[in-house]
Amino acid sequence: MRARGVYRAGRIFRLLGLPLGTVALSVEGVARRWAGQDPQRVRRDLRQRNAARTRRVLGDLKGGALKAGQLLATLDALFPVDPDATWQRALADVPEHNTTVEFAKLEPVLCAELGPDWRARFTAFDERFAAAASIGQVHHGVLADGRRVAVKIQYPDIADVLRSDMRAVSLMTRATALVAPGLALPPLVAELRTRLAEELDYVAEADAQRRFARAYNDDPEVVIPDVVLATPRVLITEWLDATPFVMVAAQGSGSARDRAGTLYMRFLLSGPERAGLLHTDPHPGNFRLTDDGRLGVLDFGSTLAMPDGMPKTFGRLLTVLRRADTDEILAGLRDEGFVRPGATVEADKLADYLAPFTVPAGHESFTFSRAWLRSQFSRINDPRNPEFGVALQLRMPPEHLFTHRVWLGCVGVLCQLGATVAVRPEIERWLPGFDAR
Repeated sequence: MRARGVYRAGRIFRLLGLPLGTVALSVEGVARRWAGQDPQRVRRDLRQRNAARTRRVLGDLKGGALKAGQLLATLDALFPVDPDATWQRALADVPEHNTTVEFAKLEPVLCAELGPDWRARFTAFDERFAAAASIGQVHHGVLADGRRVAVKIQYPDIADVLRSDMRAVSLMTRATALVAPGLALPPLVAELRTRLAEELDYVAEADAQRRFARAYNDDPEVVIPDVVLATPRVLITEWLDATPFVMVAAQGSGSARDRAGTLYMRFLLSGPERAGLLHTDPHPGNFRLTDDGRLGVLDFGSTLAMPDGMPKTFGRLLTVLRRADTDEILAGLRDEGFVRPGATVEADKLADYLAPFTVPAGHESFTFSRAWLRSQFSRINDPRNPEFGVALQLRMPPEHLFTHRVWLGCVGVLCQLGATVAVRPEIERWLPGFDAR
């Protein structure tokens, strides 16, 4: 028990070390510039070290820390701009290339889940990792029948790690709630804790993947690998050769990026109607573009049951926010529970604050970009801007947490791609309650 306590304290210390380390680097920068070093070179060096340290810590800790890194990877446009795209490259590496666990530590999980003769199932098995995520690590294998497969193996003791991380997050959010009670963070943390616990069960993930695979089986635009075998801690699926979204964003043609963005948005919005599930993990590491132009989806650990399709409240909310009548906007947000009782909010500032969610929905076709997203958030998150205080008057009802997380994540990834997407037709088709008039 003492060893676990020391381990948990070590994780918290490393997480707290991120902001403290940033302060230390800032002090170092002041000293180096005061000593006569070139300011531009100093800024570049400190920026690279800070980004690399953040990427390394999140990747090493895995669990809830890496989940946070994956969320940041969807919103990399909000980080400082520099000619080398330092933060963007560092965050892109978090989902795809975080620190791996040596196979010797994972093999006991395979033995426990598949039996001591687990290797007999394969004619080939690569002990080198193919991908490393927050909860498990993927290896490439070839089954006896010749099928190439992805074998996802859960990290040992990851359940304890997640519980520890969520306790730390819960403590931090309680402190935040004292400053901004309108944010209603504790209920959101409780909902997040539930979802992360569900991700630990690979059998449940396999069930969700099978549901999506059946729903999109005949779709010429989407490919979802079939599940071969699932146990609580091992998931085997067919292998998918495709280009990661990070590479599509960095090297893809304009048409490829537009197609990837369109299919990505369509999939996220259509899931509730077609599969009865919302895919709630929109970070780019879960998505690929195949050579024949289809969207590949790889991870179904985080989903939300929506047997009746997307709730009408989300479509109605976007409809209200698009309208010019700011009083109607405020009334609509109050009705949906987004403005805390008794709060006084200027409706026009509220509409501007929520613009990152609503501006794309107001266009037949919209070109997403990092610059656009950065301009939206730099304005509304500047404490000198009157709109900054609007955030303290809002609250996110727990039932809306993942719907809006998906939408914001979707916008972030589309901005990474720089994709031009026919937004309004997709919203009209898949969001009940949305009225474009």
